[in-house]
Amino acid sequence: MDILFFLVLGIGVGTFGSLVGIGGGMICVPIFIMLLSDGGVYPYFHTAAQIAGTSLVVVLANAVSGALAYIRQNRVFFNAAIPFGIATLPGAFLGSKIVDKFPMTTLDFWFGLFLLAMAVIMYWNSTHKPRTDILELPDDFRYNRTLGILASLGVGFISSMFGIGGGVIHVPLMVYLLGFPVHIATATSTFILAISSAAGVVTHFLMDHIVWIPAISISVGAAIGAQIGARVSRKTKSKVILLILSCAMFAIGLRLMIMGS
Repeated sequence: MDILFFLVLGIGVGTFGSLVGIGGGMICVPIFIMLLSDGGVYPYFHTAAQIAGTSLVVVLANAVSGALAYIRQNRVFFNAAIPFGIATLPGAFLGSKIVDKFPMTTLDFWFGLFLLAMAVIMYWNSTHKPRTDILELPDDFRYNRTLGILASLGVGFISSMFGIGGGVIHVPLMVYLLGFPVHIATATSTFILAISSAAGVVTHFLMDHIVWIPAISISVGAAIGAQIGARVSRKTKSKVILLILSCAMFAIGLRLMIMGS
Protein backbone atom coordinates (compact mmCIF):
# COMPACT_ATOMS: atom_id res chain seq x y z
CA MET A 1 0.00 0.00 0.00
CA ASP A 2 2.88 2.35 0.74
CA ILE A 3 4.33 1.86 -2.74
CA LEU A 4 0.92 2.35 -4.39
CA PHE A 5 0.44 5.56 -2.42
CA PHE A 6 3.88 6.77 -3.50
CA LEU A 7 3.18 5.97 -7.17
CA VAL A 8 -0.10 7.92 -7.17
CA LEU A 9 1.57 10.78 -5.33
CA GLY A 10 4.36 10.78 -7.91
CA ILE A 11 1.95 11.04 -10.84
CA GLY A 12 0.28 14.07 -9.26
CA VAL A 13 3.59 15.67 -8.36
CA GLY A 14 5.01 15.04 -11.84
CA THR A 15 1.96 16.40 -13.65
CA PHE A 16 1.83 19.64 -11.68
CA GLY A 17 5.60 20.05 -11.50
CA SER A 18 6.03 19.74 -15.26
CA LEU A 19 3.03 21.96 -15.95
CA VAL A 20 4.50 24.91 -14.07
CA GLY A 21 8.20 24.06 -14.56
CA ILE A 22 9.14 23.54 -10.89
CA GLY A 23 9.96 19.83 -10.84
CA GLY A 24 7.48 18.85 -8.12
CA GLY A 25 9.73 19.39 -5.11
CA MET A 26 7.53 22.19 -3.85
CA ILE A 27 4.81 19.58 -3.38
CA CYS A 28 6.98 16.70 -2.17
CA VAL A 29 8.72 18.55 0.66
CA PRO A 30 5.52 19.71 2.45
CA ILE A 31 3.97 16.24 2.05
CA PHE A 32 7.13 14.61 3.39
CA ILE A 33 7.12 16.97 6.37
CA MET A 34 3.42 16.64 7.21
CA LEU A 35 2.77 12.97 6.39
CA LEU A 36 6.03 11.03 6.09
CA SER A 37 8.25 12.38 8.89
CA ASP A 38 8.20 11.30 12.55
CA GLY A 39 4.63 11.50 13.86
CA GLY A 40 3.08 11.28 10.38
CA VAL A 41 1.09 8.53 8.71
CA TYR A 42 4.17 6.86 7.16
CA PRO A 43 7.23 7.84 9.28
CA TYR A 44 9.95 7.31 6.68
CA PHE A 45 11.98 10.47 7.35
CA HIS A 46 13.81 11.39 10.54
CA THR A 47 15.94 14.36 9.45
CA ALA A 48 15.61 17.42 7.25
CA ALA A 49 18.49 16.12 5.12
CA GLN A 50 16.58 12.91 4.32
CA ILE A 51 13.56 14.94 3.21
CA ALA A 52 15.66 17.21 0.98
CA GLY A 53 17.70 14.37 -0.52
CA THR A 54 14.74 12.11 -1.26
CA SER A 55 12.68 14.98 -2.69
CA LEU A 56 15.52 15.92 -5.00
CA VAL A 57 15.55 12.40 -6.47
CA VAL A 58 11.89 12.92 -7.41
CA VAL A 59 12.72 16.35 -8.83
CA LEU A 60 15.42 14.79 -10.99
CA ALA A 61 13.10 12.09 -12.39
CA ASN A 62 10.38 14.65 -13.05
CA ALA A 63 12.80 17.11 -14.66
CA VAL A 64 14.47 14.58 -16.97
CA SER A 65 11.11 13.22 -18.17
CA GLY A 66 9.61 16.69 -18.59
CA ALA A 67 12.70 18.05 -20.33
CA LEU A 68 12.60 15.27 -22.90
CA ALA A 69 8.96 16.05 -23.61
CA TYR A 70 9.65 19.77 -23.97
CA ILE A 71 12.66 19.16 -26.21
CA ARG A 72 10.41 17.17 -28.56
CA GLN A 73 8.07 20.19 -28.59
CA ASN A 74 11.02 22.53 -29.41
CA ARG A 75 10.24 24.73 -26.40
CA VAL A 76 13.58 24.60 -24.54
CA PHE A 77 15.70 27.71 -25.13
CA PHE A 78 19.16 26.13 -24.96
CA ASN A 79 20.91 29.49 -25.27
CA ALA A 80 19.80 30.17 -21.68
CA ALA A 81 19.22 26.64 -20.38
CA ILE A 82 22.82 25.43 -20.67
CA PRO A 83 24.65 28.41 -19.03
CA PHE A 84 21.98 28.75 -16.33
CA GLY A 85 22.14 25.01 -15.61
CA ILE A 86 25.93 24.99 -15.32
CA ALA A 87 25.79 28.03 -13.02
CA THR A 88 23.57 26.14 -10.53
CA LEU A 89 26.14 23.36 -9.95
CA PRO A 90 28.40 24.95 -7.26
CA GLY A 91 25.40 25.97 -5.14
CA ALA A 92 23.77 22.56 -5.56
CA PHE A 93 26.76 20.82 -3.99
CA LEU A 94 27.00 23.37 -1.15
CA GLY A 95 23.26 23.28 -0.35
CA SER A 96 23.31 19.50 -0.02
CA LYS A 97 25.96 19.76 2.69
CA ILE A 98 24.41 22.62 4.67
CA VAL A 99 20.95 21.03 5.05
CA ASP A 100 22.51 18.28 7.17
CA LYS A 101 22.76 20.85 9.97
CA PHE A 102 19.04 21.80 9.87
CA PRO A 103 16.62 20.58 12.59
CA MET A 104 13.15 19.69 11.29
CA THR A 105 11.38 22.74 12.76
CA THR A 106 13.91 25.07 11.14
CA LEU A 107 13.24 23.52 7.73
CA ASP A 108 9.47 23.89 8.26
CA PHE A 109 9.61 27.58 9.12
CA TRP A 110 12.13 28.84 6.59
CA PHE A 111 10.79 26.79 3.72
CA GLY A 112 7.30 28.07 4.52
CA LEU A 113 8.49 31.68 4.64
CA PHE A 114 10.29 31.24 1.33
CA LEU A 115 7.12 29.89 -0.33
CA LEU A 116 4.97 32.72 1.03
CA ALA A 117 7.30 35.38 -0.33
CA MET A 118 7.46 33.76 -3.77
CA ALA A 119 3.68 33.27 -3.84
CA VAL A 120 2.93 36.94 -3.16
CA ILE A 121 5.36 38.13 -5.83
CA MET A 122 4.04 35.72 -8.45
CA TYR A 123 0.38 36.46 -7.70
CA TRP A 124 0.87 40.21 -7.99
CA ASN A 125 2.72 39.91 -11.28
CA SER A 126 0.27 37.43 -12.79
CA THR A 127 -2.65 39.79 -12.10
CA HIS A 128 -0.93 43.04 -13.10
CA LYS A 129 1.22 42.13 -16.09
CA PRO A 130 -0.32 40.56 -19.18
CA ARG A 131 1.61 37.63 -20.66
CA THR A 132 1.34 36.39 -24.20
CA ASP A 133 0.66 32.68 -24.69
CA ILE A 134 3.30 31.96 -27.33
CA LEU A 135 5.15 28.68 -27.75
CA GLU A 136 8.09 30.04 -29.76
CA LEU A 137 10.48 32.92 -29.17
CA PRO A 138 10.65 35.73 -31.72
CA ASP A 139 13.83 35.88 -33.80
CA ASP A 140 14.87 39.19 -32.22
CA PHE A 141 14.48 37.98 -28.60
CA ARG A 142 17.18 39.26 -26.23
CA TYR A 143 17.75 38.73 -22.50
CA ASN A 144 20.30 39.62 -19.81
CA ARG A 145 22.44 36.47 -19.69
CA THR A 146 24.78 37.83 -16.97
CA LEU A 147 21.86 38.48 -14.61
CA GLY A 148 20.48 35.01 -15.30
CA ILE A 149 23.80 33.32 -14.57
CA LEU A 150 24.36 35.25 -11.33
CA ALA A 151 20.86 34.41 -10.12
CA SER A 152 21.35 30.75 -11.04
CA LEU A 153 24.30 30.53 -8.65
CA GLY A 154 21.94 31.21 -5.75
CA VAL A 155 19.16 29.08 -7.23
CA GLY A 156 21.33 25.97 -7.11
CA PHE A 157 22.09 26.53 -3.43
CA ILE A 158 18.50 27.14 -2.32
CA SER A 159 17.03 24.34 -4.41
CA SER A 160 19.44 21.69 -3.15
CA MET A 161 19.16 22.84 0.46
CA PHE A 162 15.36 22.60 0.46
CA GLY A 163 15.14 19.70 -2.00
CA ILE A 164 12.72 21.52 -4.29
CA GLY A 165 14.67 22.07 -7.49
CA GLY A 166 15.21 25.60 -8.75
CA GLY A 167 12.15 26.02 -10.96
CA VAL A 168 10.18 27.84 -8.29
CA ILE A 169 12.77 30.63 -8.62
CA HIS A 170 13.85 30.24 -12.23
CA VAL A 171 10.35 30.50 -13.73
CA PRO A 172 9.49 33.91 -12.18
CA LEU A 173 13.08 35.06 -12.77
CA MET A 174 12.89 34.31 -16.49
CA VAL A 175 9.36 35.66 -16.87
CA TYR A 176 9.55 38.89 -14.87
CA LEU A 177 13.23 39.88 -14.95
CA LEU A 178 14.43 38.44 -18.26
CA GLY A 179 11.23 38.78 -20.32
CA PHE A 180 10.67 35.13 -21.30
CA PRO A 181 7.16 34.04 -22.33
CA VAL A 182 5.72 31.77 -19.62
CA HIS A 183 5.56 28.62 -21.77
CA ILE A 184 9.20 28.99 -22.84
CA ALA A 185 10.25 29.74 -19.25
CA THR A 186 8.58 26.60 -17.84
CA ALA A 187 10.14 24.38 -20.51
CA THR A 188 13.61 25.91 -20.15
CA SER A 189 13.37 25.77 -16.36
CA THR A 190 12.59 22.06 -16.54
CA PHE A 191 15.77 21.43 -18.53
CA ILE A 192 17.82 23.47 -16.02
CA LEU A 193 16.27 21.41 -13.23
CA ALA A 194 17.60 18.23 -14.79
CA ILE A 195 21.14 19.62 -14.54
CA SER A 196 20.99 21.19 -11.08
CA SER A 197 19.04 18.39 -9.40
CA ALA A 198 21.46 15.77 -10.75
CA ALA A 199 24.32 17.55 -8.98
CA GLY A 200 22.34 17.76 -5.76
CA VAL A 201 21.31 14.11 -5.89
CA VAL A 202 24.93 12.99 -6.27
CA THR A 203 25.96 14.91 -3.15
CA HIS A 204 22.93 13.76 -1.14
CA PHE A 205 23.67 10.17 -2.20
CA LEU A 206 27.28 10.38 -1.05
CA MET A 207 26.10 11.73 2.32
CA ASP A 208 23.46 8.97 2.67
CA HIS A 209 20.50 11.37 2.73
CA ILE A 210 18.20 9.40 0.39
CA VAL A 211 15.42 7.08 1.59
CA TRP A 212 15.08 4.75 -1.37
CA ILE A 213 11.57 3.22 -1.14
CA PRO A 214 9.70 6.54 -1.46
CA ALA A 215 12.45 7.97 -3.70
CA ILE A 216 12.11 5.26 -6.36
CA SER A 217 8.33 4.80 -6.12
CA ILE A 218 7.50 8.50 -6.32
CA SER A 219 10.09 9.03 -9.06
CA VAL A 220 8.45 6.43 -11.31
CA GLY A 221 5.09 8.16 -10.89
CA ALA A 222 6.68 11.59 -11.39
CA ALA A 223 8.27 10.52 -14.68
CA ILE A 224 4.83 9.46 -15.93
CA GLY A 225 3.17 12.62 -14.62
CA ALA A 226 5.77 14.84 -16.27
CA GLN A 227 4.69 13.61 -19.70
CA ILE A 228 1.07 14.42 -18.83
CA GLY A 229 1.98 17.88 -17.54
CA ALA A 230 3.98 18.74 -20.66
CA ARG A 231 0.99 17.85 -22.86
CA VAL A 232 -1.52 19.73 -20.70
CA SER A 233 0.64 22.86 -20.63
CA ARG A 234 0.19 23.39 -24.37
CA LYS A 235 -3.54 23.93 -23.78
CA THR A 236 -3.27 25.97 -20.58
CA LYS A 237 -3.11 29.77 -20.52
CA SER A 238 0.03 31.22 -18.97
CA LYS A 239 -1.94 33.35 -16.50
CA VAL A 240 -3.71 30.24 -15.22
CA ILE A 241 -0.37 28.47 -14.71
CA LEU A 242 1.00 31.36 -12.65
CA LEU A 243 -2.17 31.74 -10.56
CA ILE A 244 -2.30 28.02 -9.75
CA LEU A 245 1.34 28.04 -8.76
CA SER A 246 1.12 31.14 -6.55
CA CYS A 247 -2.05 29.99 -4.72
CA ALA A 248 -0.59 26.54 -4.05
CA MET A 249 2.67 28.06 -2.79
CA PHE A 250 0.85 30.45 -0.45
CA ALA A 251 -1.34 27.77 1.15
CA ILE A 252 1.53 25.33 1.67
CA GLY A 253 3.91 28.03 2.90
CA LEU A 254 1.44 29.29 5.51
CA ARG A 255 0.86 25.75 6.78
CA LEU A 256 4.58 25.06 7.13
CA MET A 257 5.28 28.31 8.96
CA ILE A 258 2.59 27.45 11.50
CA MET A 259 4.11 24.00 11.98
CA GLY A 260 7.62 25.39 12.41
CA SER A 261 6.77 28.28 14.74
